[in-house]
Amino acid sequence: MTINSSYIWLLLLLVLLKHGILETEASHSRNLEALQPAAASPSQIYRTSYHFQPPKNWMNDPNGPMVYKGLYHLFYQYNPLGADWGNIVWAHSTSTDLINWNPHKPAIFPSQEGDINGCWSGSTTIFPGGKPAILYTGINPSNQQVQNLAVPKNLSDPYLIEWDKSPYNPLMTPTPENKINSSSFRDPTTAWLGPDGRWRVIIGNKLNRRGKALLYRSKDFVRWTKAKHPLHSVKGTGMWECPDFYPVTSNPIGLDTSTVGALGIKHVLKVSLDDTKHDQYAIGTYDHVKDVFDPDAVAAEKFSGLRYDYGKFYASKTFYDSLKKRRILWGWINESLSREDYIAQGWSGVQGIPRLLWLDKSGKQLMQWPIKEIETLRENKVGYPPRPLKGGSILEVQGVKAAQADVDVSFELSELKRADAFDPSWTDPQLLCSQKGASIKGGIGPFGLKLLASKDMQEYTAVFFRIFKGQYKYVVLMCSDQSRSSLNVKPDKTTYGVFLDVDPLHEQLSLRSLIDHSIVESFGAKGKACITSRVYPTKALDNEAHLYVFNNGLANVTISNLSAWSMKKAHID
Repeated sequence: MTINSSYIWLLLLLVLLKHGILETEASHSRNLEALQPAAASPSQIYRTSYHFQPPKNWMNDPNGPMVYKGLYHLFYQYNPLGADWGNIVWAHSTSTDLINWNPHKPAIFPSQEGDINGCWSGSTTIFPGGKPAILYTGINPSNQQVQNLAVPKNLSDPYLIEWDKSPYNPLMTPTPENKINSSSFRDPTTAWLGPDGRWRVIIGNKLNRRGKALLYRSKDFVRWTKAKHPLHSVKGTGMWECPDFYPVTSNPIGLDTSTVGALGIKHVLKVSLDDTKHDQYAIGTYDHVKDVFDPDAVAAEKFSGLRYDYGKFYASKTFYDSLKKRRILWGWINESLSREDYIAQGWSGVQGIPRLLWLDKSGKQLMQWPIKEIETLRENKVGYPPRPLKGGSILEVQGVKAAQADVDVSFELSELKRADAFDPSWTDPQLLCSQKGASIKGGIGPFGLKLLASKDMQEYTAVFFRIFKGQYKYVVLMCSDQSRSSLNVKPDKTTYGVFLDVDPLHEQLSLRSLIDHSIVESFGAKGKACITSRVYPTKALDNEAHLYVFNNGLANVTISNLSAWSMKKAHID
């Protein structure tokens, strides 16, 4: 870096001091007792055992994940007063392994004019030398969305319990002259330092129906100037929430967010589309001189093609893990219950398992895989030797706790003659999966896993593949069929689907699913596609849950590898 880290931090503190004494949370708290760690939830039936969630109440977006003095920090949107959205603060937990977590009091809560009506999403930026700062969206008395800064009160504290807000807040505000919609101006990203010594940050925005990643620049991280043009914008896409912007390569070794210009680097722009509640991303080139992002493909330009996850996964955030040189992805998994039901159960929302993120060798998409640390929870491994799975057959995987498991299976196809013809009009994989669910027999497939299944098969969630013969190549469809996931008719049971970029003639089809009571996170083709489902079985609970491998197609398939583990409960208070 071209700027000394001690100088940056000193400059930042001097600017804050110049404009008044740094404000602490304690002097402005509202009902601090209510902000303390909550007691256990009244209803535990669908609580997870190794996914991150607070003991009770509402949780949504992951905020500002980072590493500081060897500890991982996760902040998240939290309502300390109830299980519905509202009264939002930044809750805070720390970990040594991203799996087991210890809670702390909220790091940021309403206390200034710039956030008195809520402390919304944002990001942490790590200065050269390792010192952090938070940029976040606050809601002012006029209900405008504005951007604020907070810094640690005590840099010698590895837990970063206390945070001071800048008296210079808000740093960035919507005004008529800058033509910013004040109700759609939120969620600053991790900032990056350009070769010219200036910091850049983008903020989600829309004007009419054009989604925008507004770009701001600063020399001191306190005074920010809006650029004349956004980093990128696309008409007709609506509000861009929780944008993220970072460099990637085809090596799983990650890159610091400020890395630009090196050979082989591409950049990813991710936006959470408020209209669809999908996290879409584009891969492209970042011109750090002009400060513009150029997507590689037309579909990416319109944010209509690539998604992190084709199920429930939203408001995601990545961070650079400097301890292990990797980029990690967090995502919020919301409920499929009705508002009435999740309020009654006393809690809502879960964070997905942290995922390692890198660029596929094709350069066309990202790869994702659960972080290695999740494997420390594995126990009682069950393995099966290679074996055929005849058409119309099913095999129970015994010896594992099926409601709390990690299962990894690979399939080989010896011949593809029975593949059904692919209709070129089938452009929507989710619709196709809903029409051709697990109970619909095909030529090749459906074959895969039936998870959280009752013994009598009245309930199950099926994650599976189908193979079709297209005009020029075979088409692989991956589905998560929730239509029979529960006898309860109230939860949303949407079936999800995605087309996989794999060649079944020359590649095995792999499927890994993390099962945790009411969550199934599935990774197809070693992480080329991911589907997360929330399900609420009434019979397949705890010890009454079963796990099966099935083949409901006409053609035989071969199970080339099958390993499953029961999962221990993580320490998450």
